[in-house]
Amino acid sequence: MSKVIVAAVVVIVVAAVGWFFLSPLFIDEVVDEPLAGLPTMPGRAEVMAMPEAERERLRRELMAAAATTTAEVDEAMDMDSPVQLAGGTFVDADAIHRGSGDAAIYRLPDGTHVVRFENFEVTNGPALVVLLARHPDPKSANDVKEGYVKIGKLKGNVGNQNYALPAEIDITSFGSVVIWCELFDVLFSPAALQLY
Repeated sequence: MSKVIVAAVVVIVVAAVGWFFLSPLFIDEVVDEPLAGLPTMPGRAEVMAMPEAERERLRRELMAAAATTTAEVDEAMDMDSPVQLAGGTFVDADAIHRGSGDAAIYRLPDGTHVVRFENFEVTNGPALVVLLARHPDPKSANDVKEGYVKIGKLKGNVGNQNYALPAEIDITSFGSVVIWCELFDVLFSPAALQLY
């Protein structure tokens, strides 16, 4: 009887550990955040669900905005729009740890800074975090460990997402954005940054 209980406990523990390590390989966490400071437009489904009068009002507003002269648009964008300060493209760390999409650092109209991922996708894994690394093109854990700042837990392995940067960070001191596994100290995907 006790052998059956021990075997059952072992099976449960092995299943739980297996699920923890293997489930990220086939489960995607999708995120789709807009970039703060930009006006958001309703999607097609939202527009189609609007009453006809509201759709017509939205159409007139969009047509009026499109007719605005370029100079007026440029002037407004300088004051009220996010400014991209740096950018790069995520690449594969190796054949197993793959990544793609764009990383950018923006200064928002309120003066704060964010790291933004667009069209982002990375191999999922346990305990993934976002780092700013000093190394301009990290290829290994040692490259990352030369110096980095943890920005936060990865919100999802697929999609557009934003990460607020602490005010004291000098972005010129960092050469890349890195997706990193804290549990095993493994590089999943780096994006070398180019300052603008």
